[in-house]
Amino acid sequence: MKEIDRNVVILGFVSFFTDMATAMINPILPIFVVVVLHEGVDKLGIIVAIATFVSYALRLLSGFISDRYGIVKPLVVSGYALSALSKPLIGFSHSYKSVAALRGAERLGKALRSAPKDVLIASFSKKKSIGKTFGFHKTLDIAGEFTGTLLAFFLLWKLGESGEVFRSIFFFTIIPGLIGLILVIFFVKDVPKKPKSQKFRITAKDKRVIRMLLFYFLFIFFMWSDAFLTLQAKSVGVAVMIIPLLFAISTGTQTLTSYLLGAFIDNVGALKIMAFGFISGIISLVLLFLQRPLLTWIAFAFFGLFTVATLNATRAYIAMQSDNKGSVYGVFYAGVALFGALGAYVCGLLWEHFGMHAALVFSLIGTTALLLLFVGKNYGALRG
Repeated sequence: MKEIDRNVVILGFVSFFTDMATAMINPILPIFVVVVLHEGVDKLGIIVAIATFVSYALRLLSGFISDRYGIVKPLVVSGYALSALSKPLIGFSHSYKSVAALRGAERLGKALRSAPKDVLIASFSKKKSIGKTFGFHKTLDIAGEFTGTLLAFFLLWKLGESGEVFRSIFFFTIIPGLIGLILVIFFVKDVPKKPKSQKFRITAKDKRVIRMLLFYFLFIFFMWSDAFLTLQAKSVGVAVMIIPLLFAISTGTQTLTSYLLGAFIDNVGALKIMAFGFISGIISLVLLFLQRPLLTWIAFAFFGLFTVATLNATRAYIAMQSDNKGSVYGVFYAGVALFGALGAYVCGLLWEHFGMHAALVFSLIGTTALLLLFVGKNYGALRG
């Protein structure tokens, strides 16, 4: 692991504890909203949409600030602080509106830190190990999610599935959240300050990268989020107490494959790994469509492959190909937020008014069409 800088290692552990807290609430939040608060699936779609869309502007802004003014670590620290403090407050919620507001605040924290954090990682990466560096960081990131899902399962198993238990789990997330915040404040270096330079502008290389990102944005629009995977699992008879183990399958798959996929990015290129991720996402949707509990477990594994392959490939591609990395990372995360929000809203409406199968067919048609377009557009690079 000599290729991995110490600061990247610590940032990995910051993500480990922060995502542990997030993963503790992700499996139970949809059930909390629909079952405990007695809100409809369309309201869940609104929560998911707000939580992703609310960070749209700040993801762009934080990336621009990191490039234009050289402010990087303060944005990262502020983002982690907001996330650490907002998650426990969900435990006090009694309506979908307060859940949406707090989930939105938590996502704002992620928006503030996401692009500047990737700037930190890219700045501490060695030129020939960019894929491995992002893969290593993502390994610790997902290992935190894996640990959080197992903790959620253990707590539900021991304490039961009542609304009070759900609220206690929300409150408990303050502990790992604060650990991650302390690590990033005291043990991660800022990037070296650049001298004030020429007028800031997006270059031709940046524009080419952004055009390529459109494929990923559209795929995210059609791809189901983990909230809808959770409801599908419940609909085929998976017990609420067991659902965190489904997330463990997804995050465990990501933990085991992240570094390996990062190495493949360095060797065969980011676009091939992106295509592999798209195919994995489509397989996940097909397995969900078949409506069998065993296939749902396998679908979560392929969903994990989709998530880790596309994220690692995209983040490494930006680091390799763009000039103003902070701004392009900002565009990337903003695009994910915007298209993910719109997709979640549309999916929630389709499910509520036409049923789950209609939502799945919509997603399958869209993702398959985008895969074919992506392969056609990049056929030469993928073949070589």
